[in-house]
Amino acid sequence: MAASTLTEVARLAGVSPATASRVLNGSARKPGKDIAERVRQAADSLGYIPNAQAQGLAKSSSGLIGLIVHDIADPYFAAIARGVQEAAREQRKMVLLATTGGGPAEEKEAVAAFAARRADSIVIAGSRSCRDEDADGNAELAAELDRYCRNGGQVAVVGHPVVGAAAQEGYHVVTVPNQELAGQLATELAAGWEGEFVIVAGPEGLLTSDDRVRGFQEGLERAGHTAAEVLRTTFNRSGGYEAGLQLAARIKAAASEGTAAPKLCIFAVNDVMAIGAAAALRSEGLRIPRDAAIAGFDDIETLRDFRPALSTVRLPLEDIGRLATRATGQHQDNGDDDASPDAISGEVTLRRSTEQAA
Repeated sequence: MAASTLTEVARLAGVSPATASRVLNGSARKPGKDIAERVRQAADSLGYIPNAQAQGLAKSSSGLIGLIVHDIADPYFAAIARGVQEAAREQRKMVLLATTGGGPAEEKEAVAAFAARRADSIVIAGSRSCRDEDADGNAELAAELDRYCRNGGQVAVVGHPVVGAAAQEGYHVVTVPNQELAGQLATELAAGWEGEFVIVAGPEGLLTSDDRVRGFQEGLERAGHTAAEVLRTTFNRSGGYEAGLQLAARIKAAASEGTAAPKLCIFAVNDVMAIGAAAALRSEGLRIPRDAAIAGFDDIETLRDFRPALSTVRLPLEDIGRLATRATGQHQDNGDDDASPDAISGEVTLRRSTEQAA
């Protein structure tokens, strides 16, 4: 007979898994006597056996928060990390950092390392992948996270849930409306724009990139515009630069042939890709927005120094880090059983780089 889970006990008792955990795993914060009795009766009827590691985590705190990002040198992740650090200070905790390059196998190793150091919670930021080559890594990462949560750990993931993760207890997702916001950007750019659109995107199967591509195409359709061509490349500045060189060659070839080709409006699915594409266009003697318009997504801090000012979608990146960290801390410290992160909002911000598309 399979062992009963804490979730089943909570469901039978009519309480949250967090409340059931506090009753059965010995937390210092005690629910009311009638609730505690109901939980114990449910546990007895199901034959639930408390996990010893979970009991230890319920009674103590290591004061550590693990943060997993793809690349801390990327301004997107740096801003989220600042938010995590700020929220950690509020909780009087220290942050352990792991950078993984975006591979789920490397993320699994980071989770295992943080679990071994008894980190109270783990925040994971970075696009999820459903590509075939990441299937094994996803399965290993999901299993490691499920094990960590079953043993009392708390996890917050930015964007999409980890592919294959089944944990119901201690698992939070900070939702970012990438598809909706990309659609809004497309609709605003398409107003009065007679030229063509090109999307510079990450590899197919990278969920954040795919959401933004899908949303942008939907926005163009709503505006009565033809669908954009999609160029797939790596999800970083280098990928944007490579795509920019391809587009620069296309623009220059049309000019040399005297062809009156429609001017391009380029949407790069993140700001660092947009910066790379713009650099490539400039390296080929092209100017923005005279020869091509360009927009990004995220509104990273380094855009303050980018010229011409880049149109983008502004995300509250530091707030995302704070919200993810506080979501896990609420469960442990404040007794808020129903605490779950609210969806993040964003804002389309049109600037000089697309002024002819506005």
